Amino acid sequence: MCGIAGLWSPTRYSENTDGYAAKMADTLYHRGPDGRGFHFDPEDGLAMIHTRLSIIGLNSGDQPIYGREEDGTGGLVLTANGEFYDYKRLRGLLRTDGYEFNTKSDSEIALKLYHKHGLDFVDHLRGEFAFTIFDKEKQQLILVRDRFGIRPLFYHLGDNGFFWGSEMKAMLAHPDVSREVCPKAQLHQMMQVMVPGMTLFKDIQALKPGHMLIVTRKGDDFEMEARRYWDAEFPLDGQHDQLPDEEHIENVRAALVESITFRLEADVPVACYLSGGIDSCSIIGMAAAIQQSPVKAFTISFDDDRYDEAHIATEMAEKAGADQDILSLKAEDLYGKNFEDAVYYSERTFYNTLGVAKMLMSRHVRDVGYKVVITGEGSDELFGGYAQFKADLFLHDPEYAATPAAEEMRKRNAIFSGSVLAETQISHPAFEEVMGFTPSWIQPWMLTLERIKPLLSDAFKEKLGDYDPIAAIAYSLDKSMLDGRHVLDKVQYSWIKTMLEGQILNWGGDRVDMANSLESRPAFLDHHVAEMAMRIPPHVRVRDGIEKWVVREAMKHVLPEVLYKREKFAFMAPPAHTDKKKAAEIDKLIAKWLSPEKIARHGIFDEKKLTDSIEEYRKSDDHAANTRKDIILNHAIALHAMEDLLGV
Repeated sequence: MCGIAGLWSPTRYSENTDGYAAKMADTLYHRGPDGRGFHFDPEDGLAMIHTRLSIIGLNSGDQPIYGREEDGTGGLVLTANGEFYDYKRLRGLLRTDGYEFNTKSDSEIALKLYHKHGLDFVDHLRGEFAFTIFDKEKQQLILVRDRFGIRPLFYHLGDNGFFWGSEMKAMLAHPDVSREVCPKAQLHQMMQVMVPGMTLFKDIQALKPGHMLIVTRKGDDFEMEARRYWDAEFPLDGQHDQLPDEEHIENVRAALVESITFRLEADVPVACYLSGGIDSCSIIGMAAAIQQSPVKAFTISFDDDRYDEAHIATEMAEKAGADQDILSLKAEDLYGKNFEDAVYYSERTFYNTLGVAKMLMSRHVRDVGYKVVITGEGSDELFGGYAQFKADLFLHDPEYAATPAAEEMRKRNAIFSGSVLAETQISHPAFEEVMGFTPSWIQPWMLTLERIKPLLSDAFKEKLGDYDPIAAIAYSLDKSMLDGRHVLDKVQYSWIKTMLEGQILNWGGDRVDMANSLESRPAFLDHHVAEMAMRIPPHVRVRDGIEKWVVREAMKHVLPEVLYKREKFAFMAPPAHTDKKKAAEIDKLIAKWLSPEKIARHGIFDEKKLTDSIEEYRKSDDHAANTRKDIILNHAIALHAMEDLLGV
């Protein structure tokens, strides 16, 4: 795992470029504290930057990596962030094709595969990655991001050249990159859900998951072509793999064992995150069987029994013979400077302080001496694990509509009303057009938006005009990937394209892990696992109201009985209103970041309306309403803080 950045500026390259590149690298030190490397090409006006976190090829994996004249790859330069799995087999095949290697790094295979296969080389890559290849002969720069967006990659094309980076702060370290904030993005940050590719800044885009960007020099200008090379393509309804249950179960077992085996490979020790969910528990159970030595397991414990899963994680650790390490977090840990740091590293707002908790966990893991963890993200997305997905099954699938399971589920998930589940059913015509219904997962954020609108200043509303963020999200989805699909496939696809990359893998994944130089490897998001999962019939993924049924059955001999039978419980930190100490801590952040001076400077909110709303929140005892206002406050604080911390 590493950090990458760079600039291609034929008309602005100067004696100052080296210094700017060094400043860009400085902002990515947390992503690569083990070394840094640069490629400077004054002739082409190019600078490529790499900061290294050494995981594989500890003594021979420095970057940039250069091609070799002997095998035809001269003129190619690579900087890569992430891991390529199955690289040893590919290295062997490439060597028999006549390719020479300069390093023992897994990253070098990308350079050789590009030379051999051209732009189709991405089909041969397996893992989580974001990288750039410069092809001097073609005067092209190729940026590639992994299929799910596990690793971040941003870019900017302006009058002064093309810039890119693992994090936006790397580009903002260069004076030629615009800092103009996008009002539409500010609104999306306030309601949680971003349009894919959108960032806080008007002129900085995120490379979308499963995409490559081909930048070609044309004189002193550039042409850009974005190309999708992979998508989460579910079969048409009725065309899923019709296999006996046992065969589906065995396929899941085999795919996960292979994925975890690949992710246990490193030249440093590998640990696992362990919560009370079946995803991380399944991983720890399989890792303990695969690895010869006891697996190190790290667990977060909250000081509120309603949200704490540590006791279930402990039962799993004991069953697997894992060496468990529990990090206990208190109210004051999740706010103050820790909250601000999580915002700075995530470069976006978050509705719940789980992102802060995970950042503190990654710090603890590094302090204990680990650089790599395997995580359980992606299982809910691929196997139908979220309550919102089941809600849509109960509403829109005839086989479930007539059962009492929906009402039972609502009662069991009442604690999440106002956060991940909407208090009332609402719809939007754009989603009705694109999907045929308004998915349950977007409805809480639609309600959040409705509560935000009255708090906005008149000047900010003028900037927005008639912009409809919900329609923008809906129309960002590829309708051809939704038409003719089963309702469960539709909601999974729409979530994967928005919330997985924008939330789960951001402030719930890479950004808060790499804040402390920790590489996280989500085993369920191996694309071989994903492609197998998407072909499993919906009623095998969710059966009789039991989410992730096929995963439970595949792992039943690994999991404790209490977990095998337990319904999915959303893993989140206790909201501020649930505890007086937490309320006191968020009040300190409100005083700092939502002061009259800050409100006036940023111009997003109407001071009186926001202040009145905060006072109502402090006096209310309505759990659902207060949970919604917790979200709004977290977003408002984070939005003001982010703009200041990033130097806007």
